[in-house]
Amino acid sequence: MTSEDLTAVPDGADDSVLRRAARLAGWAARAGVSVGRRVPGVESVTDGVRFVERQVFSTLRKRLDEVDDPYVVALSAASSGESAGAGPLVVTAEPLRAAMKELLDRSVTFDRERAREYLYATVLRRLTPDEARILSTLAAGDAYPALDVVGRGERILLHNASTVGKAAGVTLPEEVPSYLTRLAALGLVDVTAAEPALSSQYEVLATDELVRAAAASVKRPKLVRHTVRLSVFGARFWAVCDPGVEVTNPTSSRQTPGGA
Repeated sequence: MTSEDLTAVPDGADDSVLRRAARLAGWAARAGVSVGRRVPGVESVTDGVRFVERQVFSTLRKRLDEVDDPYVVALSAASSGESAGAGPLVVTAEPLRAAMKELLDRSVTFDRERAREYLYATVLRRLTPDEARILSTLAAGDAYPALDVVGRGERILLHNASTVGKAAGVTLPEEVPSYLTRLAALGLVDVTAAEPALSSQYEVLATDELVRAAAASVKRPKLVRHTVRLSVFGARFWAVCDPGVEVTNPTSSRQTPGGA
């Protein structure tokens, strides 16, 4: 399956699948992902799109793993009996202290660009593929409804259920509440007050299986409405990490964050 195969899809295919296929074709090319024309087990457009997504995410993950972690640096130095840097610190005895020293040393040597890239790389390495799909969907600028199911004594039975997972086509829709909670903790999304414009969407969300199951577990449950959208930090993060944006003047000679 090549880029041409992704875009030459049959008539009648879902528009969202078509758009995703076309976008992924560009992503695959820019990420350097090469996929054979005949892929066993890929029988539909959707299967093909998901296959290339996995290839792209796998490639990006591999590249991120090449960004050295300060603790790994410390452990590597410990295993070789070497010090992580100048000074009296004995790495073999306390790799955690060595890792902190590594970060402090970098804070002195990094310029703004490298510091920003290191921050974004650290965040990106914590994301799951489904969470990346949610960010990609929110990056379009739309807000989505979210609901908390609250029981007696203000006990939260379900937190951050949302339709954004369905819109993003996540693999594990039952984990959307956890995904959004993690993304909010990373500062990538904002969960704010309800918006009247989403009134009908809240009603649809109330019929979601997860929401109904949580509500059925207690008497007189309360549904608390929220709104989910990309945060300011999330927008900056996506602008830098969006694989759909072609870099016209790549600085290939620049070192990766944490590099020598």
